[in-house]
Amino acid sequence: MIKVYTISGYEEVGKNMTAVAYSDGKREEVVIIDMGIMLDRVMIHEDTSIQKFSDKELQRLGAIPDDRILWKNKGNRKVVAITLTHGHLDHIGAIAKLAPHYPDTPIYGTPYTIRLAKGEVKSEEYFEVKNPMYETQFGEIVQVSENLAIEFIRITHSIPQASMVAIHTPEGVVIHTGDFKFDNNNPLGERPDYKRLRELGKEGVKVLIAESTRVSEPTKTPSEAVAQMLLEDFFLYEGMDEKGLIATTFASHIFRLQELIWIANKMGRQAVLVGRSLAKYTGIAKQLGLIKMKGARAVRSPNAVRKVLKEVSQARENYLLIVTGHQGEPGAVLTRMADGELYDIGKDDTVVFSAGTIPNPLNYAQRYKLETKLKMRGVRMIKDLHVSGHASREDHRYLIRLLNPENIVPAHGEFRMLTHYAELAEEEGYMIGKDVFVSRNGYVVEIP
Repeated sequence: MIKVYTISGYEEVGKNMTAVAYSDGKREEVVIIDMGIMLDRVMIHEDTSIQKFSDKELQRLGAIPDDRILWKNKGNRKVVAITLTHGHLDHIGAIAKLAPHYPDTPIYGTPYTIRLAKGEVKSEEYFEVKNPMYETQFGEIVQVSENLAIEFIRITHSIPQASMVAIHTPEGVVIHTGDFKFDNNNPLGERPDYKRLRELGKEGVKVLIAESTRVSEPTKTPSEAVAQMLLEDFFLYEGMDEKGLIATTFASHIFRLQELIWIANKMGRQAVLVGRSLAKYTGIAKQLGLIKMKGARAVRSPNAVRKVLKEVSQARENYLLIVTGHQGEPGAVLTRMADGELYDIGKDDTVVFSAGTIPNPLNYAQRYKLETKLKMRGVRMIKDLHVSGHASREDHRYLIRLLNPENIVPAHGEFRMLTHYAELAEEEGYMIGKDVFVSRNGYVVEIP
């Protein structure tokens, strides 16, 4: 029998955690997929560490998954592997808090993902995380127990080396999509592994566990190449004479950051990346050859940030600042600028938002507050030079047809998003309750 433990991320966008179990009647072997955090529950952002909080405190706040369903009354249940689909904090941010619940269980992911996860573990204060962590290559099948093997399949998202996780069981393959879209024109060359997905579809997919964030949008999500064109059309038009240029995007969006560095070079400006998280993500990407920092520099320490922003403010026309804070998060660099700290932002500056607002009420409120402060200072704002990293309805429809799964469990979304996915599945010939299962946090779906 196969079970899907819908631990977290099934009633909200964030703190994702799922477990897939196979039982041969004697023992239940479990593979965990992701251990994420819900950033807004603790009013933190990409530049902030959660390691000062205990796991119990974070669970009480609803910031990390409540995984007691796996380790209480476990009987013959054994967690044999922890897998990570990609490196966003809503998928890896709780590793340091939750992995110690499964002592010595190995953690697997692609190289960029694992190196980010090691950074989360390294800064942990409450626990000593002893789980071994392995960098796994695309296409490599790893036997993790007598009955289960795992495989990472290359897909595209707004962070390098994102993957779908395939769990090979005696009853067929279970595929968890992670966060994805089908991008065939990524400027840095990453492309989905359609060949392998097609092969698995022919072999037989028992269960598809699919993210649901944008499934209600009746379109196909545009390529990252579209975002590149939007940015180039703004920054590189003839007659561009803006003095202070400030761009903000996700610190983990290496493709977007590379585009902004390229643009700065074409403009004859220096790209300066300001913020701890920007330095962290680009530093690891540089180690792996995933980004070229030619002509750019990244600063992270408070003293270095103050020094470089003072330098930039005196010759704004020579720089393109790239900063954190696009969601209006308290304490992020752009928010502090708008509050009159760090940098005298004003009518000589243009702020380009190359990021969408993460869909929850707190983010909308913080973003509104940030924009209001910037307007009051006379700042010119350019918004929505961005494309999403999440699949829309037609991407999902294509995936269903490509894999032809026997069963579907929508994941990663508010309840309304999960039901939108179920509606799409019904359009493709599935039936809710028969082979499409809409679940909630803390439940178990038994696959017939």
